[in-house]
Amino acid sequence: MRASVGDRLLVHGRTVGRHDRRAEVIEVLGPDGTPPFRVRFEDGHEALMSPGPDTVVRHLTEEA
Repeated sequence: MRASVGDRLLVHGRTVGRHDRRAEVIEVLGPDGTPPFRVRFEDGHEALMSPGPDTVVRHLTEEA
């Protein structure tokens, strides 16, 4: 998985009743755009994240 600053991550809920979460990549800490990523979720909290198979990258160029 590769991402750049400004890309969005969509984290799918894993269990029934758990909603998808969206986050913006604010820093890429791995080499060549690989994880871990520092992200900011919609509620404003930030986290260090190494996304799993339940996560999709929405590249900034795809949203334009």
